[in-house]
Amino acid sequence: MKLDNINHIFFDLDHTLWDFDKNSALAFERVFKYRNIPLEINNFLEVYIPVNFKYWERYRNDKVSKEALRYGRLKDSFDLLKFEADRDLIDNIAIDYIEYLPDHNYLLDGGKEVLDYLRENYVLHIITNGFEEVQHKKLINSGIHEYFTPVTTSEEAGVKKPNKQIFEIALKKSSANPQNSIMVGDNFEADCTGAQNCGIKPIFFDYYGNKENIDIIHIKTLNELKFYL
Repeated sequence: MKLDNINHIFFDLDHTLWDFDKNSALAFERVFKYRNIPLEINNFLEVYIPVNFKYWERYRNDKVSKEALRYGRLKDSFDLLKFEADRDLIDNIAIDYIEYLPDHNYLLDGGKEVLDYLRENYVLHIITNGFEEVQHKKLINSGIHEYFTPVTTSEEAGVKKPNKQIFEIALKKSSANPQNSIMVGDNFEADCTGAQNCGIKPIFFDYYGNKENIDIIHIKTLNELKFYL
């Protein structure tokens, strides 16, 4: 069923268009090799991914700072793996990771195809809680920066999704009305609830297949957007 009267589409970036899991794993492989970290990458990621998720949830709710997130997610992961790392080593790994992360730029399946399809009829935008200096690099290096005008980050806005204010800032920058807009994202609370609170219709990208019984449009592949837009 096609949605009527939609002119603007706002996308989340990580885990929605940009393949964060794959790119993050490649960045850590490079960091561990450079720093001679004797951990098997899959074992590390098995521990790190849920730790990182919890830290981002706390960061989104203003319970930890950006600096605490970058350090804490590594410190907690290494502690769980019983790998001894001092403060300097963890700080250096955190810096290396942020530097290397935008160098790996796989998009999720169907990403470029869907963007080409959508930009024929809609104006496309980004709203992301990711860090300002990293997100723009990801967009440029992955070759999709040109699709989006404008890009709104939480650091620029001073608040994070699901705070209503970041959506209002993005709408104003885009000269978009909420009733004529869609938000597509993988985080139900940040992207979907946040958008709804601002009057924007959400489409939940259930990338991990965790939610079935929800009362909003949800997709499991990006190509499914073509059924609605």
